[in-house]
Amino acid sequence: MPFNNKDTNIYNAVDYLRLSKEDGDKAESDSIANQRDLITNFVKSIPEIRLCSERIDDGFSGVDFNRPAFNLMMEDVKAGRINCIIVKDLSRFGRNYIEAGRYIERIFPFLGVRFIAINDGYDSAKEKSPSDDIIIPFKNLVNDAYCRDISVKIRSQLEVKRKNGEFIGSFTVYGYMKSAENKNQLVIDPYAAKIVRDIFAWKLDGLSQQGIADRLNEISEPSPMEYKRFSGLNFATSFQVNTKAKWTAVAVGRILKNPIYVGHLVQGKESTPNYKIKQRFMKPEDKWIRVENTHDPIIPQEIFDTVNRVLAQDTRIAPDGEAVYPFSGLLFCADCKSGMVRKIVPAGGKKYAYYYCSRNKAGGGCTTHCISEKVLEKAVLKALQNHITSILDIERILRYIDTLPMQQEEIRKIDTQLLMKQEEIEKYKNLKVSIYEDLKSGIIDADEYREFKEIYGKKCEDAEKAAGRLKQDIALIFAGKGANSIWIEAFKKNRNITELSRKVVVSLIEWVNIYSGNRVEIRFRYQYEYERALFFAENAKDLIATAPPAPIKGVM
Repeated sequence: MPFNNKDTNIYNAVDYLRLSKEDGDKAESDSIANQRDLITNFVKSIPEIRLCSERIDDGFSGVDFNRPAFNLMMEDVKAGRINCIIVKDLSRFGRNYIEAGRYIERIFPFLGVRFIAINDGYDSAKEKSPSDDIIIPFKNLVNDAYCRDISVKIRSQLEVKRKNGEFIGSFTVYGYMKSAENKNQLVIDPYAAKIVRDIFAWKLDGLSQQGIADRLNEISEPSPMEYKRFSGLNFATSFQVNTKAKWTAVAVGRILKNPIYVGHLVQGKESTPNYKIKQRFMKPEDKWIRVENTHDPIIPQEIFDTVNRVLAQDTRIAPDGEAVYPFSGLLFCADCKSGMVRKIVPAGGKKYAYYYCSRNKAGGGCTTHCISEKVLEKAVLKALQNHITSILDIERILRYIDTLPMQQEEIRKIDTQLLMKQEEIEKYKNLKVSIYEDLKSGIIDADEYREFKEIYGKKCEDAEKAAGRLKQDIALIFAGKGANSIWIEAFKKNRNITELSRKVVVSLIEWVNIYSGNRVEIRFRYQYEYERALFFAENAKDLIATAPPAPIKGVM
């Protein structure tokens, strides 16, 4: 039965114990066992108090009162089972100045609850001294300030770790695990990493996120959530289980968009308003902390960029299909820039595929031009083959130029010029500072100062532009080193191509414009790198002409 304090002088008490990580080096003195012993010994000396229950919040902050054991204790109070609460000190009860004061000064007296904080010498059943109205609120305020100080220090420490490229999450993303030697360092999880590579490969092949999820569920591959559940076990590559949480399109999409798989950490996306409010909010993207090359990548940057470019395009799948068509999201009307839509046209007992301007098909104007899928594939394949041949020719020239001593001499000349320009920039910056000092000293007047400042500013600007051009010249020369670069290899590995696939199209083509009369305009990927290398190769003829004959080795 509920206890009625009016009928007896006995108090049914609960000892409330709390400890959190924020207590730092006080963990030993404020340990749960220490609090329990102190309260037990205290109760022995007070005959009217009967200790009948215990509530423990181990690992919960005192900033707010939304704690499981505290809530159970308050239910006992409201049910009349408890009418006395004992804590070691006020900081164990809570560190929120306003909330702690509200409970001690208003809620507990209203409910007829006796509240005792042993080390602070506070007992609500005893007559208050004049100083209690000052000391107790002040102690609550100190506890609140302590919690705020700890919160600021923790936030600052986490911010430093993020900027240093250290992983600070409680759980790693699917595909990685924490290093055994350093919990802030990510290492590749071989089993999960294989699934991540499959997901990216399937996306390049044209599967939708839902199609990828369905395929993973069909082979009973544990979803990221289920895999975490089993992460503590010895996990073999042949392991399969009927999962409870299945793969979803959302989970696949998160993996495809996460730069962590190319070795980059993006952290600090969410935060809380302050140490008292735990509700999280998303921070603006420019406030996120991104550190590159913090760990080994699972996916090459080139593949990641290609996949995310595909994700940004309109690549809807036909109702009866599993993968998108090779040109989905890449075909546009050259006149109105609308997307081209695929349509099947039956004729003579056969079916033929055509692409039409979507705006014209919807009755929104534009011309009625269209192109046969077979004609398009043939034109694109031929253009791609020619482009690859051109790149291979450029590669041969670049490899040959790499062997010429004149290239190194040319770089040394430009380096000398660049150094002179940088010295010139520094000189004019110093002159701008000196004329300001002359103005302050009265050597020149304000009009002269503005005139000199404009002159030196213009000369400094011209020198900076010249330095920029010299840096571009060096970059062009180093295009010779680009003979082994990623963009050349991307085309080179497809030099024997005889048919188009979704993977080839999205990897090597940015877009395709369709004109009337079956005319096709193609923008290949890495166009800037191609044009830069082509420019350098064409302008390197003088170097080759003046160079002594040398055999080109190792060129296919």
